[in-house]
Amino acid sequence: MSDQRVNIAVYPGTFDPITNGHFDLIERGARMFDKVVIAVAASPGKRPSLELETRIALAKTVCASLPNVEVIGFSTLLTTMMHEQGATIILRGLRAVSDFEYELQLANMNRAQNPELESVFLTPAVENSYISSTIVREIAKLGGDISPLVHPQVAEALRKHYTI
Repeated sequence: MSDQRVNIAVYPGTFDPITNGHFDLIERGARMFDKVVIAVAASPGKRPSLELETRIALAKTVCASLPNVEVIGFSTLLTTMMHEQGATIILRGLRAVSDFEYELQLANMNRAQNPELESVFLTPAVENSYISSTIVREIAKLGGDISPLVHPQVAEALRKHYTI
């Protein structure tokens, strides 16, 4: 019997909505780690546009081609959920230098709560470096074309969500 350790990474976020930038990081993470858990945060304080169940369903659709990726929802402390998942790696994306200070603060706080946790930062592909969920939502609200920024089913869900 092997005692080989399984490297489980958790990619947490609100994914409101999941974008091509997120998928880029998920796909690369799936090549780096044995398992990647996409942890969709309830985040009521952020007042997400899409319901948690919708965000989970869209993430499952987008990631369906990746066999070692699982999508879950959570409303607990990240470190608690990671313990429940048997994960020790937090996967995060950095689009710009401005993201780094906040992400460093989060990484240090998570490590203070559980010293076994490591944060791994990936930068998006150049063609995804300007995409954010906030920008996608704003374009969708105003009736703009978000099809180059998100999976087709995400674009359809947002179109329906913002149609009055």
